[in-house]
Amino acid sequence: MMEAIDKKDITVLFAGDSGDGMQLTGTQFTQTSALHGNDVSTFPNFPAEIRAPQGTVAGVSGFQLKFGNHKIFTPGDACDVLVAMNAAALKANLGKLKKGGQLIVNIDGFDKKNLRLAHMDADLDPLRDEVVAPYQLIKLDITKLTRETLAETSLGKKEVDRCKNMFVLGYVYWMYSRDLSSTITFLKEKFGKKPEILEANLKVLEAGYHFGDTNEEFTSRFKVDPAPLSAGRYRSVTGNQAAALGLVSAANVSGLELVYGSYPITPASDILHELAKHKRFGVKTIQAEDEIAAVCSAIGASFAGALAVTASSGPGIALKGEAIGLEAMLELPMVIVNVQRGGPSTGLPTKTEQADLLQALYGRNGECPVPVFAAATPVDCFNMAYLSAKVALEHMTPVFFLSDGYIANGSEPWKYPSKKDLTPIKFAFAKEANGDSFLPYKRNEDLVRPWAVPGTPGLEHRVGGLEKENETGNVSYVPENHEFMVKTRAAKVAAISKYLPKQEIESGDITAKTLVLGWGSTFGAIKTAVEKCCLDGDSVAHSHLRYIEPMPANMEEFIAGFEKILVPEINNGQLIKVLKAKFDAEFIPLNKIQGLPFTASEIEAKIKSIL
Repeated sequence: MMEAIDKKDITVLFAGDSGDGMQLTGTQFTQTSALHGNDVSTFPNFPAEIRAPQGTVAGVSGFQLKFGNHKIFTPGDACDVLVAMNAAALKANLGKLKKGGQLIVNIDGFDKKNLRLAHMDADLDPLRDEVVAPYQLIKLDITKLTRETLAETSLGKKEVDRCKNMFVLGYVYWMYSRDLSSTITFLKEKFGKKPEILEANLKVLEAGYHFGDTNEEFTSRFKVDPAPLSAGRYRSVTGNQAAALGLVSAANVSGLELVYGSYPITPASDILHELAKHKRFGVKTIQAEDEIAAVCSAIGASFAGALAVTASSGPGIALKGEAIGLEAMLELPMVIVNVQRGGPSTGLPTKTEQADLLQALYGRNGECPVPVFAAATPVDCFNMAYLSAKVALEHMTPVFFLSDGYIANGSEPWKYPSKKDLTPIKFAFAKEANGDSFLPYKRNEDLVRPWAVPGTPGLEHRVGGLEKENETGNVSYVPENHEFMVKTRAAKVAAISKYLPKQEIESGDITAKTLVLGWGSTFGAIKTAVEKCCLDGDSVAHSHLRYIEPMPANMEEFIAGFEKILVPEINNGQLIKVLKAKFDAEFIPLNKIQGLPFTASEIEAKIKSIL
């Protein structure tokens, strides 16, 4: 039996047509690697069109993952293995393959028709020696082998060809010494009511594995040992799943029903899909007729005493703007999730971006500050969604929770927390009048008004979008009152900072001269780059900003300790504008607006140039 070569980590990229099942293949390989005990980070990348042009570069769907025997922070810059199901997938991704890496191709996807669709010379072999010489080329006729495996079934050609991704998966499982049992269980659950489809997929999966095991031409097999993760129960989780579970946990801890008002939009829709699975926890999901109806249904739920949540991406958040201003004027709790994507307008629906920060901070008419928090990783989406709900409930305010397509669709192993590990959520409904009559805008020491559920005797009060008179809540057009209320609402949000964790170093030394300050999904690339620079002896540190409005109470003091501050963002420089307005320091931008996340090498190169 061939002895497997030990590897510290491996990056694999599966690429093919959007109908080739590359997302499913990558997801299953990720699940199996996580169950094996590896740490994993993933990057699904798929076309914006629902039915992308088949065989074209624009229609290529890719799934990249990095798995290892140590902590993994990114899905890798370059890949060790590229699986290209057709010519377009090769054209789009060959530049991402390391020299000496393994190039696995489905030769059926390289006929003249596929070459023309990919805008490649139909008379020139794309796998000729001068092109593939730097790589280890493995040619497989995956389509033919799949058809031969299923020759005796009654399935049609189209149904048979849909199974070819299982051949790829089985072969790669063999290559990396992986067990088939997790995928077998998955297939039985997915196709349990379609026995012929189930049997076909199982046959092809096993055929791919045994093809690798019995083919004497293959001389390379590898193994990656489990990572030293802390003891506990783990599952692989995407950012959207983690956000949904964080919201469910907040509802459970607070004792409230969760009401989620939404309208489907890429890449936020999976939050609705996940929440809809948890009705037994008192979760109510509403798929409204449009974005405005979605947010207004959440406002109604908040007024009625529920944990209200709405979610969208940038275009939908724009439509929700007026209603979010109403929620801020009412001073009722709500979590607003923005899973950011490329913009403006329809933009790049399936590509990632961080360009909605200023929209979250200022995208409402009038003076209307609300807290704005951002997650850093898929697992962090659980923590930040939970914290967003906690702050909304305890401080009677809408809270923006920012994610983006990269971390929303990416996944990593998540250690299940227990309920005792969750921070308590402390709030109470008003039960009796707080004066001669009920004063809905009479505030406590944190400027938080009481939450009175409709129907509570003696707590009748006025609501609406017109300016409120201090304490009574009556409509007021008095100029001085308006200024007082505007400043009071702003002061309430600012006061939240004293309850937030202090800003700290993620990597490097607090005495470093240069700080790399990131937010959102830039976390993994920054951390990897900074740790590499520190090993080289460079004086650099990394800190990540999760609380953007308000910022942690020690932020000014923290910033003052560094000579230069590099701010990488997947936008044209939004956080840096906010930082320059608040602090006197030398901020250096690093911006990328390509619908793609940063690579660690891009950030490392910028750090080196600064140093």
